Parts: sequence; C-alpha cells; structure tokens
Amino acid sequence: MYIEERMYTLYPGKVDEYLRHYESHGMPVQLRHQPYMLGYYFTEVGTQNMIVHMWAYDDLNQRERCRKALFADPEWQSYRPKIHPLMRHMETRIMNAAPFFVERLKAMLEAGNPQTTPSWR
Repeated sequence: MYIEERMYTLYPGKVDEYLRHYESHGMPVQLRHQPYMLGYYFTEVGTQNMIVHMWAYDDLNQRERCRKALFADPEWQSYRPKIHPLMRHMETRIMNAAPFFVERLKAMLEAGNPQTTPSWR
C-alpha cells in the first residue's frame, strides 16, 4: 500500500478560509474519487499555516486513476481556483507502508469506511 502525504503552506491567516472551502466544496467531490482519506490536519506547533492530508492507495495505478477522475470532475475544476490563491507552497510525498503495518492499515481503512469493499479483498 502507498500513502500520499500532501502539505500545503498557506498565507498567514488563511487556514480557516481554506478549511471552510475544503469542507463545503472540496471534500465532497474528492471523497467521490479518492475513497481512502487517512486524515486532514492543520498545524498547531511547528511550521504555521500548514495543511497536511494523507490518502491511502492500493498501488500507484489506483492513485493515477483516482486523480485523473478527480481532475476531470467539473466540481473539482470549479473548486481549485478558490483555494490556489491561499497557498504559498505545495509539497507531496508518496510513501510505502511498512510490511508489518499493511494489515493494520487495511483494517483501519475498512473500519473507517464500512460502505466500501476494499480492493485488497
């Protein structure tokens, strides 16, 4: 399994505005295309004005398919111009789940999204 960690550094004072846009416009469409959200956070200590969110994928092909569908969605296309002016910097990491953590991660994903039958079954 692969984990994508996305980090957005926003302009000072823009975290609340970003989160409002994401909750009302971004998250509903993103969850239609990327079913395994691991978390969505903002920093309290350390680098300020940072949003961090993580997504799980069975493999990189699934990530590519999900993101392609997301970027083709007209709702996502209308959402992006609302948040891009709030961002100073974007960074993405793709990480492999440690072998001993894969089964635990799968169980966590299944528990958090009981409507979805995970593809690893």
